[in-house]
Amino acid sequence: MNNFKKVGLSALAGSLVAFSANAGEVTVSGSAGMYLEHINGGAANSGKSFSMDNQLTFTGGGELDNGLNVSISFVIDQGDDQYTSTGTKFGGGAPFDNHSVTVSSDSLGSLKMSGEGGDSASGAVDGTVAGNIWDAFQASADEPEAAPAGGNGLMYTLPSIVDGVAVNASYAPKGANADSSTAWSVAYTGIDGLALTFARGEDNQVAGSEADHEVMKVTYAYGPITVGYMESDYNDAVAAGDQNTTAYNIAYTISDELSVSYGSEELEFGVQSATNVAAEFERVKVSYVTGGMTLTASQASGDNISYSTATTEDQEVWALGASFAF
Repeated sequence: MNNFKKVGLSALAGSLVAFSANAGEVTVSGSAGMYLEHINGGAANSGKSFSMDNQLTFTGGGELDNGLNVSISFVIDQGDDQYTSTGTKFGGGAPFDNHSVTVSSDSLGSLKMSGEGGDSASGAVDGTVAGNIWDAFQASADEPEAAPAGGNGLMYTLPSIVDGVAVNASYAPKGANADSSTAWSVAYTGIDGLALTFARGEDNQVAGSEADHEVMKVTYAYGPITVGYMESDYNDAVAAGDQNTTAYNIAYTISDELSVSYGSEELEFGVQSATNVAAEFERVKVSYVTGGMTLTASQASGDNISYSTATTEDQEVWALGASFAF
């Protein structure tokens, strides 16, 4: 991470709240990655391909005269646009992504307003314990609902009341002909090695297609072995919009640098029938960490990847990757 010289953020903070701020600090961090993958089987039997990712995160903040802390975060990530549940795209293809303003204090907790890149309290914990294997198959139909809309919302994190307990609540204002959406989550890490998460929310951004969202997740680490299990249920007023995800993962840490894991995911979309079946994914992954670099090798398979039993819906993917943090 590179630290810039301290700069005065009084003008910026003053435009956000009606108080002046003391001198703050701006920092920038980054990440990048290079990947090689090969897709075999189905309609995507396209051989090998290269891909990359890169982003810079700018973070700045300062303490106000009244003791509150104000911080901003801004990510530059070309092409990583986010969509709401109504199909609205934030950013319009611009290189800017994931921006937010946070006001916080030890006694009051924190209030975060997000533009693009925000999540509801339930959507923020909806990633599977297996690492979203479905995403490796690049099939948009596989993507679970991001409930509710991802931007223009508020997230409140309660101050620490009980050791090991974290509570979040979110609010997304209503859109045209729709109601507002709320959600909450509770995470417990008070027992060594154990992490429990439960979240519940509602997505009312589309009138007539309101939905309830519920997430349950547990992970436990004992020595070098970590196991995890999760369920996510998105129940839409329109049955065709229902989405259910179940996943588990087993990881073994061989050394401080080397680890291997096996994960499995099952996704259901809409009403299950002979022609609309669950998509199933599994992956074996090896990771090696050295300094700020992580090397990965994986072998994954997907069956019925677009919820169809057609033979073109079964694929295998192997991939090599190198990611960097600085």
